[in-house]
Amino acid sequence: MNKLDLVRSAVDRLELSRKDAVTLIDGVFDDIQAAVVSGEAVKIPGFGQFKVRDRAARMARNPATGEQVKVPAKRVFKFLPAKALKEAVMAKRGARAGAARKKTGSKAAVRKPAASKKTSSRKKR
Repeated sequence: MNKLDLVRSAVDRLELSRKDAVTLIDGVFDDIQAAVVSGEAVKIPGFGQFKVRDRAARMARNPATGEQVKVPAKRVFKFLPAKALKEAVMAKRGARAGAARKKTGSKAAVRKPAASKKTSSRKKR
């Protein structure tokens, strides 16, 4: 779903003109953005929260060289889904998984054990 789909949905549901629907959708997104940028959490019951968190500076390791690297402090955007949204997503996923099992049959559900890996003679670091 994209912005155009949201506009079409608003036109159909609210019987608005297309111009009014675009103004409505843009206004909602502008308000959410302004609140989050200012550091305020936006809570939409049944959907979730949009918020910004501050991450402290820390030391990390470069995996290629192994040397320590300083990661600076920064602000990160976070979306926390509401319990109702999580449950709705999981219920939809469960319905798909059940349908897939019915199509494939019981034999496909049985997995063969993985073949053992050969050990290399190279020393571990």
